[in-house]
Amino acid sequence: MQNTLSPSLSQKVALYYALTKPRVTQLAVFCAIIGMFLATRGPPPIAVVAAATAGIWLLAGAAFAINCLVEREIDARMARTARRPLARGDLSVGQTLAFSSVIGSAGMWILFNWVNPLTMWLTFATFVGYAIVYTIVLKPATPQNIVIGGAAGAMPPALGWAAVANHVPAQAWLLVLIIFIWTPPHFWALALYRTDDFARSGLPMLPVTHGAAHTRLQIFLYTIALVATTLLPFAIKMSGWFYLASALVLGAIFLYRPGWFGVATPIGPRAQPFAIRSFTWRSCLRRFWSITILYRAGSSRVACRAGVGGCCPIGRSKGWSPAASYPTGIASGDRYDRLRLRDGWVSSVSAAV
Repeated sequence: MQNTLSPSLSQKVALYYALTKPRVTQLAVFCAIIGMFLATRGPPPIAVVAAATAGIWLLAGAAFAINCLVEREIDARMARTARRPLARGDLSVGQTLAFSSVIGSAGMWILFNWVNPLTMWLTFATFVGYAIVYTIVLKPATPQNIVIGGAAGAMPPALGWAAVANHVPAQAWLLVLIIFIWTPPHFWALALYRTDDFARSGLPMLPVTHGAAHTRLQIFLYTIALVATTLLPFAIKMSGWFYLASALVLGAIFLYRPGWFGVATPIGPRAQPFAIRSFTWRSCLRRFWSITILYRAGSSRVACRAGVGGCCPIGRSKGWSPAASYPTGIASGDRYDRLRLRDGWVSSVSAAV
């Protein structure tokens, strides 16, 4: 419903800022910055880091704005997204298109002129992959949407690497692969918690189309594949024995944790599910940075530090915010208000790898 009161300038700015899904954008940019620092043995040029960060941030924000535009009617039907500006009618289609065009164009100009053309084209391809291929084509068409569309969300480390090195070697693509494998089990964990919400939206998410048991099995299998993928940096001599020992121990602990098949148990409506707390952006950033430091301590090779990319959930939420995802405030009748997913399979992959 269209708001009757005209928002102030600060409120308008806040609405446009919300279109960029700032928390998800921060994660994407953070992973790109990690790629920049892994691309060189010494500190990367500060001017390049600043320009690349700004350009990637702007293009990522433009892609998320298009996502909000395309899914505005879907968002209005879901409790976790109903407060987005377009779902509430606070911004118009024209305003959103203009905003996305301006910041996207600015991002491309910055990357082309102040970084390098390779980074601009790779970032633009990521924009197209997320805003068009994933949002418009895949998401409403197949329950495998997050599997295929996760490639766009996994790109930031490669973008950062290209910004500094002006090429994208195998090490950078391995970071992309780790995040690509990480994305489906991460998103399905959240989708399981909000199955009823996704059912109302009409989107063919895996828990809706194939049921909870099948989804939990897929999460388990993907996580096994993920733990194996995190060993590849050692296999191709990107990292040393310290990395291997850390990855094996932490991966084993993660796989051993109880509750792999996500049995739901009733709890009070004010509880905060472990499934949600495990994926808050702050905890993921802490884990990512801590393990980055761990790897740096274990090897002098830049490549040794490259194995941490899977900790960062680029494709994790499609606009999800922790406050909107706790049971408190969800529409009555949602059976997940009364449930908690056991903490085994939903424990953040970043804690393990």
